[in-house]
Amino acid sequence: MKIADARVIVTCPGRNFVTLKITTESGLTGVGDATLNGRELAVASYLTDHVCGLLIGRDASRINDIWQYLYKGAYWRRGPVTMSAIAAVDTALWDIKGKAAGMPVYQLLGGKARAGVMVYGHANGATVDDAVAEVGRYLDAGYKAVRVQCGVPGLEHVYGVSDDRDFYEPATAGVAPEEAVWASEKYLDFAPGLFAAVREAHGFGFHLLHDAHHRLTPIEAARLGKAAEPYRLFWLEDPISEELQEGFRTIRQHTTTPIAVGEVYNSIWDCQQLITEQLIDYIRTTVVHAGGITHLRRIFDLAALYHVRTGSHGATDLSPVCMAAALHLDISVPNFGIQEYMRHTPETDEVFPHSYRFEDGMLLPGDEPGLGVDIDEELAARYPYRQAYLPVNRLEDGTVHDW
Repeated sequence: MKIADARVIVTCPGRNFVTLKITTESGLTGVGDATLNGRELAVASYLTDHVCGLLIGRDASRINDIWQYLYKGAYWRRGPVTMSAIAAVDTALWDIKGKAAGMPVYQLLGGKARAGVMVYGHANGATVDDAVAEVGRYLDAGYKAVRVQCGVPGLEHVYGVSDDRDFYEPATAGVAPEEAVWASEKYLDFAPGLFAAVREAHGFGFHLLHDAHHRLTPIEAARLGKAAEPYRLFWLEDPISEELQEGFRTIRQHTTTPIAVGEVYNSIWDCQQLITEQLIDYIRTTVVHAGGITHLRRIFDLAALYHVRTGSHGATDLSPVCMAAALHLDISVPNFGIQEYMRHTPETDEVFPHSYRFEDGMLLPGDEPGLGVDIDEELAARYPYRQAYLPVNRLEDGTVHDW
């Protein structure tokens, strides 16, 4: 089980992905996602220049030891680049361990705790009528949970709203991010009416979610949560900037709308206060950005002690490698809540052949040994890297703001 090779593969089948492939002396291979949206090459360099060489000759079965070695040995701990690199190694090693054992990874994590993984889709529209119709399209496709986003009157561009209803991709190619104008007061006046229209059209027989994309102050978020209570949101996601965790206490004091946060966190220490003080209801940390399966399981275990459920990020910047790893963890933990799921393009699915599948509103991981996903290196080579960034928002006075 000694590691013989570790290589980084960067490809762009419609959007950029960074993948680590580890090979043992016996020929077993494992893959791990290392994609960090808009900073992909930073992680690729971290792995190629500082990590891959350290793996050669190590025992691939010693996952915990290698995790600690990479985390503590660097001295400079945490941060999205470091933790995404460690995540790629960790995920690939779990893939190898599953193949060596002849079991899917979820069996190594204790087996299934549920029949499948409930996911939510992304309905969006330029107008309320468009958004309501898109919610209906997802419900017709079998989804039991749908996130709704909509254009806001008076704002030309709104993050989360796209012309492409099937394969929404927020990052755009270019040498610099696109810039848009944002006004929270216009959004706050508009959003409750959106929720009302969705419930009036489609009823309460499904879970309705919404993402505020870090844009609000705590008291604004509290006001939105209060206004949304009649429409029974499954959650209000990322209501405020997540650096000041004390701010979530204000939201908690004023509304019973469930709160979900954490996709920008990369360690258990980033979200410890939110979890232990029960300031949130769902933790959204991910396999790729929070140190892999090993570390994300620690976060989920802590959350379980405090009635916080899982709701991991699952946008298109997470490759099918990460989605497969997430599903194996999701299906095995006792406090699973929901999994974000944005379908990848056919080109991406071809580059990353995988066995997980969508059935009756749920995703099911594959049952073959390992993660059940791979990378077609020959096909990946046909899609070279291209620079792309998430957009930047400014307030109407020109101040740089969140998405």
